[in-house]
Amino acid sequence: MSIGRSLKTLALGCTLAAVAGCQTSPPPPVVVPAAFTPLGTTAPYLLGDVIGGQKARAAKMRAAKIRPLTAYEVPAYMAEVGAELRRQTAGIGLDVLNVGGGIVIRIPATFTFDPGSATVKATTDATLLEIARTVKTRNRTFVDVIAHTDTSGSPQTNAALSEKRAAAVATYLAGHGVTKARIASRGLGEAAPLYNPEADETQKAANRRIEIRLVPYRTF
Repeated sequence: MSIGRSLKTLALGCTLAAVAGCQTSPPPPVVVPAAFTPLGTTAPYLLGDVIGGQKARAAKMRAAKIRPLTAYEVPAYMAEVGAELRRQTAGIGLDVLNVGGGIVIRIPATFTFDPGSATVKATTDATLLEIARTVKTRNRTFVDVIAHTDTSGSPQTNAALSEKRAAAVATYLAGHGVTKARIASRGLGEAAPLYNPEADETQKAANRRIEIRLVPYRTF
């Protein structure tokens, strides 16, 4: 047998082995993301202006001597922030989502507050500390803290409770190095559920969440 024919035979054998390997070892299934999907990333409150409006917030950032991003800098800067947050919170169970030109960190109920309480508990403390470590160093972003409740109780009670919870998280971040001029908070109560209606306790728990939205502070 000639050398050329031997090489062709060997190549054919390798190809068949590779095909057989693909047939017997299918790729692993795609992992379905955590439960924060029904509302997706298209909710108006996530895509709208920062809390309090960019003009007023930018004035506070300038007073704090924080330098804005240019339009050219924004994409790379936000990509780095997202990657760093995902590394920092890996294994904790948070969702770090790209929303528009910003980033939303969704913290599920298991890491937030006890029912009816606006006091930061131990599990929340540990989670927020990891987030604060990144957010405080990446200071060229606005920080919006948004709190939600499930539909238990009255809308008025839930709105008030969510305001307290959002303020508590904002205070925590400020106390752990995030510049106050960057932060604003808002409670949305039960107005923006991930699950509507809530079919079970798991869905109610998913609706009770904190979201930290990072929006680039940029020149226009």
